[in-house]
Amino acid sequence: MTTMASLADVTPPIALGALDGRYRKAVAPLVDHLSEAALNRTRVHVEVEWLIHLTQHQVVPGVRRLTDDEVARLRAVVTDFGAEDIAELAEIERETVHDVKAVEYYLQRRVDRIAPGDAAQLKQLIHFCCTSEDINNLSYALMIQGAVREVWLPKARSVVDQLAEMARALRDVPLLAHTHGQPATPTTMGKEIAVMAHRLGRQLRRIEGQEFLGKLNGATGTYGAHLAAVPDADWAAISEAFVEGLGLTWNPLTTQIESHDWQAELYADTARFNRILHNVCTDFWTYISMGYYAQVRGQGTVGSSTMPHKVNPIRFENAEANLEVSCALLDVLGYTLVQSRLQRDLTDSSMQRNVGTAYGHSMLALDNVARGLAGLDAVPARMAADLDGNWEVLGEPVQSAMRALGAQGVAGMDNPYERLKELTRGRRIGQTELVEFVRGLGLPTEVEERLAAMTPQTYVGHASELVDRLG
Repeated sequence: MTTMASLADVTPPIALGALDGRYRKAVAPLVDHLSEAALNRTRVHVEVEWLIHLTQHQVVPGVRRLTDDEVARLRAVVTDFGAEDIAELAEIERETVHDVKAVEYYLQRRVDRIAPGDAAQLKQLIHFCCTSEDINNLSYALMIQGAVREVWLPKARSVVDQLAEMARALRDVPLLAHTHGQPATPTTMGKEIAVMAHRLGRQLRRIEGQEFLGKLNGATGTYGAHLAAVPDADWAAISEAFVEGLGLTWNPLTTQIESHDWQAELYADTARFNRILHNVCTDFWTYISMGYYAQVRGQGTVGSSTMPHKVNPIRFENAEANLEVSCALLDVLGYTLVQSRLQRDLTDSSMQRNVGTAYGHSMLALDNVARGLAGLDAVPARMAADLDGNWEVLGEPVQSAMRALGAQGVAGMDNPYERLKELTRGRRIGQTELVEFVRGLGLPTEVEERLAAMTPQTYVGHASELVDRLG
């Protein structure tokens, strides 16, 4: 048996997953927010701000305020956090076998350099009265907030704007609608795309209003250690001010862990957005297969390895797959994170490390949808041809007009549905047959002329005007 070289030993390391390998470019902006390194940097940020908060408000009697220079140098530890810091933290964690404790020791080294005269005193306030979850819940809230607001939402808004622009451009292009896959009442392509943009936009507004909660209240959420250390301090007020100062919403009632309900809410809304976007992909895939769009720009030169004529709708198919992976992860995150055994267990710790992957697959899908839409040209002539081949769809307006006249007492309007059903069901009719039928109904002249002049292309109701409701 041939022995192969181990790819696990190749330098630089080969990515195990597609997001950090093949698709790295599309998801790279998330690394600043949802990677392991970003988690450690944000932990450092929370610990630094807690130290500053305690000293600036003189929560612990006898501890001096930090100078402006010391505050600036502490915050620079966060802003300058890079490869050397990542390596140093990893080295410390190998000794502590505890990630948050490693951050505490890492910051103690920095305080030794920044305030050497009072380092022994100030170091006592690093991680003061905190359980690891106090730091982690705030870190994750800040990381997810940043990832959603600064990376995912702008990309998602861009795709929705792209759809809205297409809807306006195709506002007046008639389209044979299909319900259950069968020819149905005509609409316009713009109106159908506007529905997609409207649905997605509504989910984005929900996500934009999402609260990001945090807590800092000790090992079982009681401020027990805080009161034992400094009994005269108003610890609930101190906690609230600190959490809100970080730009988060304070959660006043928790166990050892912040309950993660807000995360479940966010992931449900994001998954719903994903699923609507998946619907967008399947609809455009179908439109392409029907010839309503030509793929002509930015699609590359090879559609099939064996059939030269093909240009496959690969962007939409790729997006579908990544949206499904993202939704699966978001679903399990939302299901698992709201549960905890009594005060806490560690399932949430392992689970939250998948948040970046969940949003990464959604980001990759958004990138593919944007590229897929950019590579489409509408083919109005093909849409018109389908309309011309389905005059029977005008049975609906004719029988509806007959119903209205019958309700007004006009004679001869009996059984309109059944009469149109006999004319149209199971067979194709053209303009000649339809006009002949209309003129034989004995309709009032104005109604007869209006229906006789109607075509599948003009029977679109307020479809064009509805596009304008996108705003």
